[in-house]
Amino acid sequence: MIRAAIAALLLMLPLTARAAEPEIVKVQVSKPDMGWLFEVTLRHADTGWDHYADGWEVLDRHGNRLGFRRLTHPHVNEQPFTRSLRGVMIPDGIRMVMIRVHCTEDGWSSRPIKVKLSPAGRGTY
Repeated sequence: MIRAAIAALLLMLPLTARAAEPEIVKVQVSKPDMGWLFEVTLRHADTGWDHYADGWEVLDRHGNRLGFRRLTHPHVNEQPFTRSLRGVMIPDGIRMVMIRVHCTEDGWSSRPIKVKLSPAGRGTY
């Protein structure tokens, strides 16, 4: 009985050790010049070079990429962390964009977040 319980727990370890997909904690958007500036704060259980959040993208409502920020290294001891992307060109009239995160192991997050943009050149999430 005890051996069966231990075996069941050992089989579950790989499932529980798996990191959750990257989470967007905060987004601040401004328009300091011609392009937009996105400052995105992420949280992810980076484990090292084999598994870390390695980028995020800005999409229009049709899924067209407007900007991409590559993250070039893991942030194991820096959680959450913020990285910015300057000069994102957003066509006139667009008042909402989506941001989604990519992970080296799990691919694109299943839950992009929506960010409303104001005509005054601001946006937050």
